[in-house]
This record gives sequence, structure tokens and C-alpha cells, in this order.
Amino acid sequence: MRKAENRKSLYLTVIVKQKALHFHQEKMDRQYLIEQIKEKKTYLCVGLDTDIEKIPEHLKRSADAVFEFNKQIIDATFDLCVAYKINTAFYEAQGIKGWKAMLKTVDYIPSTHFKIADAKRGDIGNTSHQYAKAFFETFPFDAVTVAPYMGSDSVKPFLDYKDKWAIVLGLTSNEGSKDFEQLRVNDNYLFEEVIKKTIKWGTDKNLMFVIGATKASEIASIRKLIPEHFLLIPGVGAQGGSLAEVSKHGFNKNCGLLINASRAIIYAGKNENFAEEARRIALEYQTEMKGYLRK
Repeated sequence: MRKAENRKSLYLTVIVKQKALHFHQEKMDRQYLIEQIKEKKTYLCVGLDTDIEKIPEHLKRSADAVFEFNKQIIDATFDLCVAYKINTAFYEAQGIKGWKAMLKTVDYIPSTHFKIADAKRGDIGNTSHQYAKAFFETFPFDAVTVAPYMGSDSVKPFLDYKDKWAIVLGLTSNEGSKDFEQLRVNDNYLFEEVIKKTIKWGTDKNLMFVIGATKASEIASIRKLIPEHFLLIPGVGAQGGSLAEVSKHGFNKNCGLLINASRAIIYAGKNENFAEEARRIALEYQTEMKGYLRK
């Protein structure tokens, strides 16, 4: 009984804190993001890649099971992270119901947090304009992941929005990155050519790059190309990336990193205590990150 009461007290405290922090943040610019990292002593991004098949059984009876799961994860982790990343595929797969759950989730995330649509969009200019409108106007995201394969006109429409970000795929963690990203071009790798070209289209105030955590050994050389830009680093946790190695090679004077962890956090628990287990893992990440930020 005492354990249940303590659990209830913890979540009441967290929810009260969230409501207190949920003021209207006018813009999620570079300086504000840096301030949040320093204040919270974390550069954790929690990935809400919510698979309806993997959420706890007791939630599947809810009218909106995905949103209820996300809501409890956010309540449990918001003070330990600075960003949330929503992989849109898990919501699109559910049709209209999934899109509604995604919108409710984005609206529920505190405006103090960086909101990323992991949509990996990239198309000809007029189509990219519509994608940008979808994620920056219809949905209140701060950033969208973008595939640069089709060139500047597929990326620039996202950069036309003030205080919004395009997060360009650089060097990813998947095995297939060898097919194109790691091809040799002009004595460089193709991903290096992509980065060098892309940085001319925007600035470190509206461009970030996705670099996989399993590519930690390449991050030092990537930092020479983009010393000031933020890097979004997926692959820590379930995919085996090392937080220590990524932090060692990826830090710049303002931290410059957003470390995404999805499955390792949101599926840490499988029963009614899933949110507590998610918080426990997120706290482990935040504690480790706090140590690196002190150095």
C-alpha cells in the first residue's frame, strides 16, 4: 500500500511540475535550446516511436491507447529531457486515428521542449513546401528530419520558416548506409559531400544533422566540417551506440548534441508500472549526461 501511495505522490508531483512549465514559448531557437540543456543538465531526446503492438495490455482498452501511453511517458520524463522525437511512421500506419493521436501528443508536449517530427521527408520543391506546411503549421513541430537526396529544392522550403529547423540525414546507423552514404566521392565520403553542400543552404540556427550513434568514430571528423551545428544522435541504447563515445567526440562549446533514445526508455517496462520504468532509464541517461556536461 505504501509503495502505491509513493508512486501516486511521485506522479502527482511530476504532473504539477509539467503544468507549471507549460507556458507559451514563443520560439524554439538555438539559444533557448542551449539554455534548456544547461538548466536541466541533460541533452536527452525521448523518442515516442509508439508501436500499438508493444504498449502494455491494460492500455489497449483505452479509447486512444497510443496517446494515453505517450501522455504517461511524457509525464514521467519531461524534466529529464529537452526534446521529444515522434517517428511519424508509427502514427501514419494507424490511419486517421494515428494522425489524431500524433496531434494530441504534440499538443501535450510542453512548449519548453524541442518537438521533432521524424518524418524523413524529401521531394521536389512544391511538394516539400506542403510537407513543411504540414509539420510547421498544421502540426506545431519545431523540426523535421529531411532526406537531402533530391538536392537543395527539397530542403530549402523547410528553412524558409523562421525559428524552425531542418534536420538533414547525414550518416545513419543502419547497415544500408554503406550503399550510398559511405561511397567515396572526390576523395571524400558521400555523406561528407552532402554535409559540406547542405551547410550552404542554412545556418547553425536552422540546420541540424542526423549522425548515428554507432558511427561514433566518424563524429570527430564530422565535427571538423560542422563545429557549431547541433547533431541529432539516434542509436544509443537498443541499437548499441555508446553515450560516452558520442559525447566524447561530438561535444562542442554549447554541447551541440541531442541524444535520442526510444525503445530503451519507452519500452523499459511492460506492465502497469511502465512509466516508472521509463523514468528510471531516462534518469540513468540524464545522470550520465550531467557528468559529461560538468567536464
